[in-house]
Amino acid sequence: MLRIVRTRTYDALHADRAEHERTRLTLDRAVSDLAEHRAHAGEARRMTEAGAQELIQQANAERDEARAERDKLRAELDLARAQVLLDAEDRVALRMLLRTVRKQAGPVDRVYALFHRGRLLSLHPSMEAAERAAEAEGAPRDGWTAHQPGAALPPACEVTWRVQPLAVQDTTPH
Repeated sequence: MLRIVRTRTYDALHADRAEHERTRLTLDRAVSDLAEHRAHAGEARRMTEAGAQELIQQANAERDEARAERDKLRAELDLARAQVLLDAEDRVALRMLLRTVRKQAGPVDRVYALFHRGRLLSLHPSMEAAERAAEAEGAPRDGWTAHQPGAALPPACEVTWRVQPLAVQDTTPH
């Protein structure tokens, strides 16, 4: 069977077909653009998340370093405060002991200070008295050595027991 189609209808069908092809091409381009934009957005999101994670890790590391430095400085400050207090206590004890020695004896030109690990324990009128006091506190009976004149003393905290002569000056007015 033959069908007769009018030219106008035939032209309209061709126009519709052409319009349909243009719409399909436009939709295909839009779909491919959308897929490309999604790929770029996904990559950008991954890069942003990776950058954010890296910044978070860096900030955490810097925070931990700052906390460690703060704790170290606090420990040093506490140690310095304790040392200042010990030094002040030692000066007070030394003054008191010097006053006692001055009152008990006649003119004395020196006293012997007994130190244990750098901390002042007592003052004595002679080296022998200081050594006896150290032995009474638990120092070994042998092992006392004389200091060489002019040689530098090791730090007091590095020496378990030390007897050190101290010159006494008369500060009373005559």
